[in-house]
Formats: sequence, structure tokens, C-alpha cells
Amino acid sequence: MSEKVKVRFAPSPTGLLHVGNMRTALANWLYARKMGGVFFLRIDDTDLGRSTKAYEDGLKEDLLWLGLNWDETAKQSDRFDRYDAAVEKLKADGRLYPCYETAQELDLKRKVQLGQGKPPLYDRAGLNLSDEEKTKLEAEGRKAHWRFKLNVPARVEWEDHVKGHQNFDIGALSDPILVRGDGTYLYTLPSVVDDIDFEITHIMRGEDHSANSAVQTQLFEALGAKAPGMAHFSLLTGAAGEGLSKRLGSASIRSYREDDGLEAMSIVSLLARIGSSDPIEPFTSIEPLIEGFEFSKFGRATAKFDPKDLETLNAKILHVTDYDAVKDRLPDGVNEAIWNVARTNIKHLDDVSEWLTIINGPITPIIEDADFIAKAAALLPDGDWDETTWKAWTTAVKEQTGAKGKMLFMPLRQAVTGMGHGPEMGTLLPLIGADRVKARLNGDIS
Repeated sequence: MSEKVKVRFAPSPTGLLHVGNMRTALANWLYARKMGGVFFLRIDDTDLGRSTKAYEDGLKEDLLWLGLNWDETAKQSDRFDRYDAAVEKLKADGRLYPCYETAQELDLKRKVQLGQGKPPLYDRAGLNLSDEEKTKLEAEGRKAHWRFKLNVPARVEWEDHVKGHQNFDIGALSDPILVRGDGTYLYTLPSVVDDIDFEITHIMRGEDHSANSAVQTQLFEALGAKAPGMAHFSLLTGAAGEGLSKRLGSASIRSYREDDGLEAMSIVSLLARIGSSDPIEPFTSIEPLIEGFEFSKFGRATAKFDPKDLETLNAKILHVTDYDAVKDRLPDGVNEAIWNVARTNIKHLDDVSEWLTIINGPITPIIEDADFIAKAAALLPDGDWDETTWKAWTTAVKEQTGAKGKMLFMPLRQAVTGMGHGPEMGTLLPLIGADRVKARLNGDIS
């Protein structure tokens, strides 16, 4: 029996979640749900100075708003003892060694190497320090940072679920720093320890982490484990292929929800399909996206993100959304009949308020030909109004005045609604009602 799929999303609570973060979260969540697996939320809060409870609560709120619930969760700040133990093992095995160069000294080394036409790799000077030299450096007040000794020469290979066969020359990489001079951990070590301890089966993230994956593969092995399966998705660019600016790539999920008034499924619909062979379509339910998720559908080409697509999807989703799905979010007075009329003419849910005003008033009638409108008012049908009333009325007006086409319909629409566009008047007219229509044809603001 194969192992149960377990994936993770590991945001840092140091800011708001944005499109790039959420695309990673969504891909992991869709795969977990399709495979009947576990979606694990790991809060990467080892940066205690920048991590906040408010950001942690915010990212959880964003995930739940989009429908991405998690099965298990953990915080890295609760697990320092596990990272400390991993450090001691690596030191004992000779895979973690102290270095004392300052940032300025490392920068100078890189400049010299580049000037000589060499790749700017760390020269492993820390490995050659004697105990006496280390003691002297520490007496000078220098704090050691600790590097992971890569096994070189070596090539790290894996079958990537998105990018296919990957082959990295480890000798082209510097020994990575795992522990800073102040004793705090960089991302790499805690992430690998957590992936081992929580039995993560697949790591899914952007292709900019490919080199990290090569390094982490050796770190997994050094800690006595095997690296999980890997999937690296192409990065997002702007619509014209430009790099995502703060304006595009860092627009937070919260701002899309609170400032732009977007529906959660407009974001999910776009991010689930972007960069894949499936067309981007409006979905009102996430279930079809779960069923349709396949690694093989994602290409290696850079995916293009255009915020305008979110607006288009949002409108299309609202146009087919049932009243029961939004009734708790609608303004007082918007019943099912009003919603069904208004929904095909709105781009955001808040736009429905405009149509509530058009129906209930007050509006300012637009009357350019008072004589024509007076004749039309005299021909308003008696009795109960329904969706046939508009046709009966306009037919009578046409026969009486000879007006037709736009010259018939536009003046009546403008007088009744105060606008030159909107829903079908056949459905709108009975909602406005005979009394308001008569008052508006008389020019009353009502």
C-alpha cells in the first residue's frame, strides 16, 4: 500500500499573503484533496522579531475565506529543541562548520572571484581554521555562523512532477549558511527537520526554489531521511511578461477581498488554472478544480498573471450565482427577485445596492421629450404587473406614437430608471411597481 499523501503550506507571519503565496497554497491543497491526503499548515515564525500574531491570524483568515481548510498545523517557534538537536547531529558528523567572515569580507571575496572570472562561491576557509584560530577570532568578538558542508563533487537528481528530470551540479553551489551568527536559523534547516518529522510526502513550490531543493536533498540525507517528491511550478509574470511588481504580485489577498470586493472563487478559479493547459473559467464551486488537478497539465513556460482577469471572472461568477449562496451578504431589501434581475448587471457584489436604489428610489428621471412621456404614461397597463407588462406597454406606445426601436425604448428606460442601460425592463418594471413608475413618468424624484 502506498504512503498517504501529505503536503504542506509554510507561510511566514511577517506580512500579508499575496498571489504568489496563495497559488502555492492552492496547488498543495488541491492535490491533497484529490488524493485524499493531508494538507498541513506550518507557520514559519522562527523570525521572532518580525513575526506577529496579527499576521498569523490574517493568513489563516485568508486561507479559510478561499475555502482552503487545513488538517494539521504547527508553529516553528514551538520546535526549537528539534532544530537544536539536528544542529548537534550535523556538527558531530562534520557536516556543519563554523565560519567567521563578516558580511563585508564575504562581499569582497565575491568581487575578487568575479574579477578573476570565477563563480562567486564560498571558498570553505572556515574548514581550514585551527582551534587556536577560532579561539582568537572569538576573542576578537566575532560570532560564528554555521555552514552546511555539501558533498562535492556530486550531482543531485530527481523526477520533478512538473519540470521533469532535474540534474544539479552541487559543486556549482556554495555551502549554505544554516545558522546565523546570532544563533537564529535560516529557512533551510527548520524546513527540512519539519518535513522529516511531519512525514511530508511532496514539496510543491515555485521554480525559484529548485536550487534550494538540490541543497535540501543532501540535508535530508545527512539527517537520515529521504527527500520528498518535488514539484516546481513556473513563476508568475505580469500580462506582458514583465516581472511582477509590488502593484501586481504583492497585492494582498486581503486587499482583493476588502478593497476590491472580489469573490473568493474568482481568485481560486484563476490561480488554480493559471500556467496550465486548462482554460481559465469561472467556477462557483471548488470541487471541479479538485477533480481536474493534474501535474501533467502544468507547463514549464512562465505563467502570466493579469488582475483584469480577476475582475472578468468575478463578474461572470456573480452572473450565475444563486440567491441562496449570497443572501446573507446582501443589503436589506434585496430579495431573490431583485437579485435575479440585478446579478447579470453587476461586477462586484456591492453593486447590487445601485439596483436596489433603481427599484426603490429615489432616482432622478431623465425626460427629454415630456410630450412623448406624457402620452406613454397615459397608456400604462392596468391590473397586476408581471414580466409581460413591459411588452404590452411598449406595444401600445408604439401604436399610439409611431416610435420604434431605440427611439421607443430608450426614453422609457431613462424616465423609469434614470439610466440608459441595465437589466431587461420586462423583469425590472414589475419590481419598481405601478405607483413608482407613474410618479417617475411625471418627473418626480422617487
